[in-house]
Amino acid sequence: MIQKPKGTYDVFGSYGKNIKYVEKIIEALMQKYNYEYVRTPIFESSNLFHRGVGETSDIVSKETYDFIDRGDRNMTLRPEGTAGVVRSYIENKRYGEASCPIKNWYYGPMYRYERPQSGRFREFYQFGVEVFGSSSPMLDAEVISIPVNLYRILGLKGIKVKINSLGDTETRNNYKEALLNHFKPYLDTLCSDCKERYLKNPLRILDCKVDHDLECMKTAPKIIDYLTEESRKHFDKVQEYLSLLGIDYEVDPNVVRGLDYYTNTVFEVEADIKDFGSNNVLCGGGRYDKLVEILDGPETKAVGFALGFERLLNALEKEEIKLDVDTLDIYIIPMSEKEQAYSYTLCQDLRMNGFSTDIDYMNRNIKGNFKQADRLEAKYIIIIGEEELNNKVLTIKDNRDKKEYKVKEEELIEFLDEVMSEH
Repeated sequence: MIQKPKGTYDVFGSYGKNIKYVEKIIEALMQKYNYEYVRTPIFESSNLFHRGVGETSDIVSKETYDFIDRGDRNMTLRPEGTAGVVRSYIENKRYGEASCPIKNWYYGPMYRYERPQSGRFREFYQFGVEVFGSSSPMLDAEVISIPVNLYRILGLKGIKVKINSLGDTETRNNYKEALLNHFKPYLDTLCSDCKERYLKNPLRILDCKVDHDLECMKTAPKIIDYLTEESRKHFDKVQEYLSLLGIDYEVDPNVVRGLDYYTNTVFEVEADIKDFGSNNVLCGGGRYDKLVEILDGPETKAVGFALGFERLLNALEKEEIKLDVDTLDIYIIPMSEKEQAYSYTLCQDLRMNGFSTDIDYMNRNIKGNFKQADRLEAKYIIIIGEEELNNKVLTIKDNRDKKEYKVKEEELIEFLDEVMSEH
């Protein structure tokens, strides 16, 4: 038997319904925020991610799915969404548009070759936003508010925002020197990855999960103490706007994010879920004011975030949150073969009038059909027998309160519109 690749999963049943429900919530939320949908290719030039995500990030150094295509070009399945959206912004010259800021949202599959575990897959889905053209701290706060409000809408409790600032270039250079001096005496105690990070990008040491509990990690200098005056003012304003939006937050100097392109504001959104461990971090992002230039575009301020779909759905399941997914409006039961043609036509008419409708295709008996209607969570059942066929007066059963109605065929749509609106 051929099986799915390791680190992937199939979608069907209630899980698929939950996915589509959350997708609809996201789409409606993005419309409220006036963000525009953008989609980029699943595979791009490997150089895009090596330059954009950063050679020293674990994603590029260990986890990308790279391949050489038939044109002898180095290609990579996208490991994250930002670099591709930035490439699209530059290639399509969107920096020339007058309607700044350019506010985008995306949703789609990403690929990383990492060890599959709870909440982590090799093929996974991300929802994210990218905003170009403004350095306003109001946008930082707005971007942070999007996942917070999404989690609130879905019913997650205990949402906590952790923010930090990585400052500007001057801040990073001064802080890098401080980290080199701090970790130098402890090099022998660090893991092999951190020894390499020490040489290439010491800031990444702080994001290490292996050495996280070492004393030298706890006593490392904090980047917030090295912020320039301009970066500090920006960070203070972000906090002010978060407060205006009613968003509780905590300044956490350990939030550095795993990608090299971040500058100034970085953040993570956590949920307080029992026994969820590191999966409590549901979302992360920040400002990346240099990335457009790194990828050969003009100087452009930018901010965004991404959240993992699988981890979000896992969190909802852990919290036993039942989503209000759409169920079947109407299930039609023809009592015998004689009523099938009429029932089949009625099914089509109801669908074209906006009602989700299904019909018995298995020639079940009446008891079996009622069970099927329950399995499909049908709101109403229409029973078509010889009497209904001859008189064109339909028997309709409310499958929730079990009330029965007799409705003339020509009044059916009006009746269904009325009763559906009451629930």
